[in-house]
Amino acid sequence: MTDLLHSFFELAAAAIEALAVAIMLVCIVVGTVRWRLRLGHALDTAPYLQYRQMLGKSLQIGLELLVAADIIRTVILELTLNNVLTLGALVLVRTFLGWSLSVEVEGRWPWQGSAKAEGVKSDACRELQP
Repeated sequence: MTDLLHSFFELAAAAIEALAVAIMLVCIVVGTVRWRLRLGHALDTAPYLQYRQMLGKSLQIGLELLVAADIIRTVILELTLNNVLTLGALVLVRTFLGWSLSVEVEGRWPWQGSAKAEGVKSDACRELQP
């Protein structure tokens, strides 16, 4: 029974890793094709910015899935001090990469409020003022 659970969780971790890679690859290919079709001959920056946002978000999703797979593999399958320390280092690096992608895509740190929400709040406050 233990071998069956071990095999199941190993397969689950591998499937999550494969899903992460597939999401990143599909988004890169689809995003690149859409960007090239929208670009045409004009030097408009809007398609490029949309392309960067799509790539950044797909990479963030992929990183989060890879962290989940590493957690499953370490905590459930190979719980040793060395593996937990390695997992901690991987999570730190991937978290830093995720934050960096967030800054690149959204222009702000993940813990800062969105510019849209602040704009809506400030617009609503202006309407209430006489």
